[in-house]
Amino acid sequence: MELTAGPITLRSLARRDETEWMAVRRRHRAWLAPWEAASPPGRDDPSVTFPQLVRRERQQWREETAYPFVVLHDGYLVGRVSVSGIRWGAECGGSVGYWIAQSHAGRGITPRAVALASEFAFSRGLHRLEIAVRPENVASRRVATKLGFREEGLRDSYLYIDGAWRDHLVFALTQGEPRTGRYWSDGS
Repeated sequence: MELTAGPITLRSLARRDETEWMAVRRRHRAWLAPWEAASPPGRDDPSVTFPQLVRRERQQWREETAYPFVVLHDGYLVGRVSVSGIRWGAECGGSVGYWIAQSHAGRGITPRAVALASEFAFSRGLHRLEIAVRPENVASRRVATKLGFREEGLRDSYLYIDGAWRDHLVFALTQGEPRTGRYWSDGS
């Protein structure tokens, strides 16, 4: 699966990405740490090798439980966007998560990548997408609002991040709502 908008490409993670993925993650570890969810103590997942990660993501694609993408800018891996926790049946919803390398933050890459992934998810039949953001993450909140996701409220102690359970603001967008702004495919 590959989605493109100008210099931005979203595609599935591949075995050939291992060196670049590990280098980007290592270089930007401190930048990402305050925002990335992790398992709480005592619930740690066993170490997952890169090949296992690729296999797991391929399985998620096949089962349509997640649509994970790497974000490329001018051919270089610079981030991640994923629609995960997909629930079919009566809900038809999922959660959008994303990160961008510090070296590429503030360039409009993240909102465009989130818009591409969201459009793809809607085209697959999802009705509702949510973005959960720590209230103090101003840049990530800005991504959600630029794309027209509406703020719905606060979830107390929602995710375990950076050593503690953290509150998150929830933003949502449904299939039938207008998608406005220059980051959506029609540019309206």
